[in-house]
Amino acid sequence: MCRNLVRRAGLPATVHDIDPAARSRCVREGCVATADPVRVARDCDIVFLSLPGAAEVRLVCLGGGGLLAHADTGAVIVDCSTVPLDLTRELAAAFAEKGARYVDAPVAGTVGSVADRDISIMVGTDERTFARLAPLLECMARMVQHCGGSGSGTVTKLLLNMVLAQSVTALAEALLLGRRAGVDGARLFEAFRNGCDSFALRQHGMTALLPGRFPEGRFPTRYMLKDLDYVMKLKESLGMTLGGMDATHGLLQRAVAAGLGDAYWPSLIEVIDGDRKCR
Repeated sequence: MCRNLVRRAGLPATVHDIDPAARSRCVREGCVATADPVRVARDCDIVFLSLPGAAEVRLVCLGGGGLLAHADTGAVIVDCSTVPLDLTRELAAAFAEKGARYVDAPVAGTVGSVADRDISIMVGTDERTFARLAPLLECMARMVQHCGGSGSGTVTKLLLNMVLAQSVTALAEALLLGRRAGVDGARLFEAFRNGCDSFALRQHGMTALLPGRFPEGRFPTRYMLKDLDYVMKLKESLGMTLGGMDATHGLLQRAVAAGLGDAYWPSLIEVIDGDRKCR
């Protein structure tokens, strides 16, 4: 994302990451790297975040000497992380008090699709701020959607992952059931492509569930569980009961407990297929 932004926007960029190797990669793309995150806040009018989750975003924004402490009037913080809605609202209010903007802009895509900009970014902010950011976001993503006001990008991403996780669970169950009933898995999924094609089927079903490959280094089970933890928190705050969501969340919890936390998250099929007979 950083490389695509710098190459396409043609603007100077100062980057920080706790991993020196990540900083070095950005330097090779023409960025200026710093080991001091305060410099990013001090030198840049627009700051992009892409972090693992709520704890890291809170630390970077609200920790001692964090972004909030150095935010000036007119500054914009664009958070491409996936975080809970209540944290999005908290940060938006905190930055607004200083005359700055906190924009929720989570990303949907895969590790492999980022380089080709084959990702989407869902943005929650006002119209004027979105118009300012859209040209930069389009350097990183083919699809940039303005979802509405603050928090709408966060909610949209969380619900996207809720639907995706339930879809992959259904595919895993169908694959196991079909194989036990004597149907070839590849033919089954080909029939699905003709009758109910989807990103979940093509990206997770055909490349992971069908061959049984769940490598570490792709989006891990613990990350998907983290996102569904945020969905659980959201639905409970609204007093809702969602049976499908509860079941999928529980399945991911079991997968992590079974030692699949770092495996590519469609590995949840391993928990469904407890006796491994269909592998």
